[in-house]
Amino acid sequence: MDDRDVKGQRLIALFVLGCLLFNYPVLSLFNAAAAVFGVPVLYAYIFAAWFALVALMGLAVESRR
Repeated sequence: MDDRDVKGQRLIALFVLGCLLFNYPVLSLFNAAAAVFGVPVLYAYIFAAWFALVALMGLAVESRR
C-alpha cells in the first residue's frame, strides 16, 4: 500500500471523527450550566476537541509511515 493511501485513509477517518465530535448528540452532553476554570463546559469541550483533531491531523500528515 502506498504511503499517500495510508495518509489519505487516516485523514478521512479523522474527518469522520470530527463530524461525530461536533454533532448534536455529543455536543448536548456538554451543554451544562457548569464551568471549567471559569469557561463554560461546552466551550471547553469544543476547544479541546478542535485542538485534539488538529494535533492528530498533524501527526497523520507528518508520520513517516
